Amino acid sequence: MSQNLKPIPQFKNEDEERNFWATADTSEYFDFSKAKRVIFPNLKPTTKSISIRLPEWIIYELKSLANKRDIPYQALIKTFLADKLEEQHKVTL
Repeated sequence: MSQNLKPIPQFKNEDEERNFWATADTSEYFDFSKAKRVIFPNLKPTTKSISIRLPEWIIYELKSLANKRDIPYQALIKTFLADKLEEQHKVTL
């Protein structure tokens, strides 16, 4: 299969490359039978700080629950939000 692969073009910039790969059939450029699985153990998802106003009782309850679980309360909030988003995603499918 590798004999029939197309050469990857030279790109002037990242935008040009991004546009190319958005429409190109990668199987015409790469032999995926030779692909290797890789792991990026130190890769962290990007995060963005936001401000959100919550009633004090909710913050108190979150901190109390997080303390019982021995995790930071902001980590608990992220977990709750991610769980709810996943649940909603399953409902809409």
